[in-house]
Amino acid sequence: MKSSAAQANDGLRREIERLGPWFQNMEIGGVETAPDHFLGDYPRFKWEGFQHVLPADLEGRSVLDVGCNAGFYSMEMKRRNAGRVVGIDADPHYLRQARFAAGHCDLDIEFREMSVYDIGKLNERFDLVIFMGVFYHLRHPLLALDLLYDHVVDDLLLFQSLQRGDGRTSPLEENYDFGNWDVFDKPDYPTLFFVEERYASDPTNWLIPNTAATEAMLRSSGFDIVAHPEREVYLCGRGSRHYAVESPPVIG
Repeated sequence: MKSSAAQANDGLRREIERLGPWFQNMEIGGVETAPDHFLGDYPRFKWEGFQHVLPADLEGRSVLDVGCNAGFYSMEMKRRNAGRVVGIDADPHYLRQARFAAGHCDLDIEFREMSVYDIGKLNERFDLVIFMGVFYHLRHPLLALDLLYDHVVDDLLLFQSLQRGDGRTSPLEENYDFGNWDVFDKPDYPTLFFVEERYASDPTNWLIPNTAATEAMLRSSGFDIVAHPEREVYLCGRGSRHYAVESPPVIG
């Protein structure tokens, strides 16, 4: 006969399986949620490569996790002594996982079903906004960055996007003559690759930037790049826009 601890572990494993499939691998009560993830121990192995750019003690700062999935980053921020933490995602399946994981770990996090295009409805700014793994799934990515700047980022933005194409950047002129076609043939010119059907079997991979485009779009939306710990990850401060941008609408 199994001990009560073994029975509890079996029950936890069944609940985690019932809530599957999981995209984020997390350890909950000694049970991994996605041990066979095709990327490995994801997203922990990514997190370990850039976590040093954030304070080890967030000292009660507020955090918004946009596209929180199962809540990995929300939970890590709470473990770093964040104050109010809000995770939003448009997929109720992921939110069920996030509420279960945070509840089991006794972490006080608010999760809400909401698209990035709806963030104006929060009527609140946050010290740190996490925007990881969302950008390239959007049909209107620049609108999303403008909404983040205009409505929720008070200080810092932690940003990550899938990138393809050339990884180099070079200084750009402020203006190019109408007859200058050659600049668009440069592999390090800011470029967005449009995916009409699927990339990596995912129909929500729409627009994938090269490095130059990622950095240019962040700057264009008013963010200053503070740290670039790995190719796809940026820590940005809320800077100022250098030219007028039409104020994006609050959707809904």
